[in-house]
Amino acid sequence: MAGLASRSQLRMSFLRYALVSVPAILLLGILSGALAGSGADNLWYMALRKPPLTPPGWVFGAVWTILYVLLGIALAMLLHAKGAKKRGRLIVLFAIGLALNFAWSPVFFRFHEITAALGILVAMIVITIVLAHRLWPIRRVAAALMLVYLAWLMFAAALSEELLRLNPQAQAVAPAASSTDIRL
Repeated sequence: MAGLASRSQLRMSFLRYALVSVPAILLLGILSGALAGSGADNLWYMALRKPPLTPPGWVFGAVWTILYVLLGIALAMLLHAKGAKKRGRLIVLFAIGLALNFAWSPVFFRFHEITAALGILVAMIVITIVLAHRLWPIRRVAAALMLVYLAWLMFAAALSEELLRLNPQAQAVAPAASSTDIRL
């Protein structure tokens, strides 16, 4: 007997996607940052001259946690949109955007390549604009979540551009020497 799914069945289907996508994206994002040594306590990053618009270090962790949750929800909505035109292509584009996102931390914090990291951000911005535009007719809430992400990416790009301007030789910036001496 074939029939349409009830509202509760549809809700449960979405929740199953979300229960996988949200923790997966959050975990991969945290793992990417941790493996790259990212954060305000990174010695190389601490040695850089920062623009006045740089928020306190804790803001980055809080914002990225929220954004990864929002991205996981948006992905769950996209996965749940079975039968939507070009859904498969949007899932691939979403995956490319996430791969770039997870690559950003190592490029910036591990390899000290602000220019390359800025290029990654520009690619992420373009992909996010395309995703938001193409998600709008399918799932407006998912598109709106992408716009929140887009706003942060644009801020991150502006911040990176200022870091590059203030630190033209950023790759050569040496972190402060640490000492193993014990002071009494």
